[in-house]
Amino acid sequence: MGSLFLAVIYLIFISLGLPDSLLGSGWPKMQLIFGVPSSYAGFVSMTIAFMTIISALLSPKLIRRIHTKWIIITSILMTIMGLLGFSFSTAYWMLLLFAIPYGLGAGAIDASVNHYVANHYSGSAMNFLHCFYGLGAVISPHIMALALRWARWNEGYRWTAFVQTGILLVCILSLPLWKKTERPSDQDELKNSAGIRGTLKVPGVVLTMIAFYAYCSGEATCFLWTPSYFAGTKAGLSDELIASFGSLIFGGLMLGRLISGTVSNKLGDRLLIRIGIIVEMIGLSLVFVPSAHYQLAAIGFVVIGAGMGPVYPAIQHMTPMNFGKKYSASAIGLQMASAYVGSTFMPMVFGVIQQHVGIAIMPFYILLFLCLNIGFLEAAYKKADGNKKQS
Repeated sequence: MGSLFLAVIYLIFISLGLPDSLLGSGWPKMQLIFGVPSSYAGFVSMTIAFMTIISALLSPKLIRRIHTKWIIITSILMTIMGLLGFSFSTAYWMLLLFAIPYGLGAGAIDASVNHYVANHYSGSAMNFLHCFYGLGAVISPHIMALALRWARWNEGYRWTAFVQTGILLVCILSLPLWKKTERPSDQDELKNSAGIRGTLKVPGVVLTMIAFYAYCSGEATCFLWTPSYFAGTKAGLSDELIASFGSLIFGGLMLGRLISGTVSNKLGDRLLIRIGIIVEMIGLSLVFVPSAHYQLAAIGFVVIGAGMGPVYPAIQHMTPMNFGKKYSASAIGLQMASAYVGSTFMPMVFGVIQQHVGIAIMPFYILLFLCLNIGFLEAAYKKADGNKKQS
């Protein structure tokens, strides 16, 4: 029964990943249909991200008052509304309107499921959970590609909404499983959990938020700008080959999380993060090697992604251990919000920087956030360990 319930949770995270890569894969065609500049995708993306930040910040209060299963079902419903709204949009402003439920659905489910798994399952389960998120994000561009080939871009959003509806039905049918997996103390712990203001005062929480912000800033920059890095630094590459480089970091992330899922229970979260940072530095060193050919840099970006892989799930999983279950819901919500701030704005900042100094600066930009990530994490560990000694 426990394995079946965990499979449902993994399916939920597939549903979380499904909407995230649709805009990027469908925008070249959508832009032409709506007759707007290419840059207008950023306004839609920022609206989704802003609403996700709001719902992530509201998640601690929601988790205390509403059972996680109802947050999940409501969030998936809101995502379906957003997807269907996009599919019926006939003007650009309609995308901005339906981006509201699109984003609100993502933040609450992300924070609530991360909180639930961090408090009930092992680090291995958390790594596999985020790997399934990646699976969802890989599936949806193929759905959009099929829609563009056989129908219209609208159908890409509509078909994804149908897949989400199927996942929602599975979640509804699995509602009885929640009672069978819950502990008697779960509801008491949630009722006694702290709010955001109290959690911000806990030593180490703000440091972890900054570390999370730094990690997601580097990760999102790689997602957006890796193909452009190859286009700007390696000569003679075809458009198709350059476009394919967008999957390098993502493939590395999935690989890193698969490996981490098999060893995390033996190594522990902190050691896993430290090993991941070392692997990321090795990948960066490969990118730094001057070469007219692209192969070494391509391997480097896969290695960077593999090193990044365990960082996100490990930080989330060790939150209850570092700060206590009383503060874990709010701490995870705050971490999610800071993560979305980093992933929303820092790739845009890099875009401005590279216009003035060149795209070749990208490895240094990633290195900066890598150093901030590990530096603030290590400082947070010391604060968290001090909390435990005092208590």
